[in-house]
Amino acid sequence: MTFDQIRTFLWVARLGGFRKAAERLNLSQPAVSTRISNLEHELRVALFERGPGELVLTKHGTLLLSYAEQMLFVEEEIKQRVANPSEAEGLFRVGASETIAQAWLPDFLKAFSEQYPRVNVDLTVDISINLRAALLERKLDMAFLMGPISEFSVENVALPPFDLHWYRSTMNAQTDLSKIPVISYSSQTRPYRELMSELSRRVGPKLRVFASASLSASLKMIAAGIAVGPYPRALANDFLESGQIVEFDAGFQPQPLAFTASYLSEPRSFLVENSAEMARAVALAWDEIHPK
Repeated sequence: MTFDQIRTFLWVARLGGFRKAAERLNLSQPAVSTRISNLEHELRVALFERGPGELVLTKHGTLLLSYAEQMLFVEEEIKQRVANPSEAEGLFRVGASETIAQAWLPDFLKAFSEQYPRVNVDLTVDISINLRAALLERKLDMAFLMGPISEFSVENVALPPFDLHWYRSTMNAQTDLSKIPVISYSSQTRPYRELMSELSRRVGPKLRVFASASLSASLKMIAAGIAVGPYPRALANDFLESGQIVEFDAGFQPQPLAFTASYLSEPRSFLVENSAEMARAVALAWDEIHPK
C-alpha cells in the first residue's frame, strides 16, 4: 500500500468517479483504475460498488476513507512543519471577488509565493455566487468571497469588512437619487439586493439602478458623472486623490461588505488551512494602513 494509492482512493471517493479523480490528480483514467484495483487486491476487499451512476463506497471503503484523510493530512503536515515548506509542490486554485482582487489580493499572492515558491497558482476573479458554486464543486481550493458559506462542509475564516461610502463626480453635483442613476454591484450579489430594497423604500418608482460586476468600470462611470454609488473608500482612493470624485451623504449608509476565506473542511489540507490564516493576516495588515 502506498501514499499514491491512498491519495488516489481519497479523490475517487470524494469526487465520485475515476474520470474526475484523474483530472484532479493529472493522471490518465486507466492509471487511476489500476491504483484502485491494486489497492483493493492488496487489502482483499472491495472499496467501491460499481454501477451505472457515481461510485458508492462499500463499508470497507467508508472505513478506509476516514483513515486516508488522516494519513494524507499528517503527511502534508510533516512536510510543512518538519521538512522545508518551500519544497511543497502542486496547484493551488484560489478564487476572489473583485473587491478583494483590487485590495489586498496582490499582497497575499506575494506572501504565498514566498512561502510556497514551487506551488502554482490558478486564480479566478468572479462574483461571490459563482465562487461559492465553484468551491462546492471542488473546482477551487479556497475562495475569498462575501460570506460566510453556511454549508457544514465549509470552513470560513472571517476577513476584515469593507465600509461603503457614497460618491459622486466632481463634475456633476447632482445627488438626488430620484434624478441620477445609482450604480451598484452585480445584480446577483447580496449588496445589490440589500441596496435595491433600501432604495426602493426611500426613492420609489423614480429609482434607476445600474448593475456592474466591474468595480473599476463603476467608479469610472461615477467619475464621468453618469451615476452615483456606494463603494469601499480604499478602492475609491485613487479617484478621490485625483479629484475626480467626492464623498457625499445620501441619507443612509449600506451595510459593510463582509468577506471570508472559505474552503472545504474535507479532505483536510495543511496548505489550504495555512493559506487561509495567511490571508487573514495579510488582510488585517492591509486594512490597518488603508482608509476605511
